[in-house]
Amino acid sequence: MHEMLHWAAGGRLPIVMAEVNRALGPGWNLWADQTDSLAQRDTGWIQLYCADGQEVLDTTLQAYRLAEAVNLPVMVILDAFFLSHTWEPVDLPAQEEVDQFLPPYAPRFRMDTDHPQSLHGVAPIGVYMEMRRSMQLAMEAVPELLERIEEEFFARFGRRYGPVEPYLCDDADVILVTSGTAAGTARVVVDQLRAEGQKAGLLRIRMFRPFPVRSVHEVLKSALKVAVLDRNCSFGAGGIFASELRSALQGGNPVPVYSYIAGLGGRDITVETIRDCFALTRGTDRPAIESVWLGVKEELLK
Repeated sequence: MHEMLHWAAGGRLPIVMAEVNRALGPGWNLWADQTDSLAQRDTGWIQLYCADGQEVLDTTLQAYRLAEAVNLPVMVILDAFFLSHTWEPVDLPAQEEVDQFLPPYAPRFRMDTDHPQSLHGVAPIGVYMEMRRSMQLAMEAVPELLERIEEEFFARFGRRYGPVEPYLCDDADVILVTSGTAAGTARVVVDQLRAEGQKAGLLRIRMFRPFPVRSVHEVLKSALKVAVLDRNCSFGAGGIFASELRSALQGGNPVPVYSYIAGLGGRDITVETIRDCFALTRGTDRPAIESVWLGVKEELLK
């Protein structure tokens, strides 16, 4: 399927795909792990990571508008089991309201025997690079377009999310960056640490592709340290969100980034796991060169 994702994006097809994050085999596993979707991060698909059922529903509606505006496909990404195999109440908008928000789609390409055309054939050297530059320009337009779409969505339905979701970050000296359902537990920990007198904050990354560089810079500009909790691993490199964040901060914000990996294969990211992230970050002068793995059963590695 991997190459077909490139074809969908290169063909500028406004597809919306619900992508349930689950661990990849072997061993066979049906629980939450982001490595599957992040392995496709360079295929040209917009990637939006959701934290709960309501956000999955709302993001799906927004994704159609976004995909059709830039002619790029969108992944609406949700954690396996925690969101895919459980249920929760959501506000379901009336069909008439959704129809007003999502007008009928007018495709650029269609099967038409009166006007036959050939699509996606061989691209000569003289045009291929421009095709890819066009995709990049479309990606660069996504943050502003998503903001406009969300403003309209908020006016109609009363909810908005943004490319990132900061929580108590304005005066925080240590900010935890994470995504998906782990953000809910992280918010509880931030509240606990605040009650204990620590200036802790949380930044949830919702839009991973394109990476929200400007938004991240704005939220992290005053932080002394940043901890990134990844539910994924790029083998040989480490946590993927941490790598992206370090790249995004180059040349603009020298804040040190501490990388942690936890929760692979659906293992619980607990309150204790997240408290460990904050404690290790505060207690260490500089980040480790490699990602720090949390909650690993060392006896099983022997």
